[in-house]
Amino acid sequence: MPHFTIEYSANLDARVEMDKVVEIVRRAAVETGIFPLGGIRVRAIRCEHYAIADGSAQSGFLAMVLRLGEGRDLAARQKAGEHIFKALSSHLDPVFAASRFALSFDMQINDKETSWKRNNIHEALKAEVAHG
Repeated sequence: MPHFTIEYSANLDARVEMDKVVEIVRRAAVETGIFPLGGIRVRAIRCEHYAIADGSAQSGFLAMVLRLGEGRDLAARQKAGEHIFKALSSHLDPVFAASRFALSFDMQINDKETSWKRNNIHEALKAEVAHG
């Protein structure tokens, strides 16, 4: 259940292709090897209304949160998080070079006792692999 939610300031539209950003995060999550492929979700939400630091329209932000289920130890989470953050941060190097920009990434673990899910994607992926 690795669900990535990216919130970003609307002024990034001219500088960042969000379709590429979500694909970079998805691919990096797969590369970690600790998330089930059928559970990975990455979405980006444009924030039209925001205020940053001194209120300058030149400042932008991208804040990513990963919600995941229990069961991965701290070392595995840290290694995966570092890999994903490095991939995203490297992709955004031009934004850092050209403007004032804040990037953040936080992980949150969902308590299995208060998290409900229904998903048939895992079975569909297994069937595709089995039947080619």
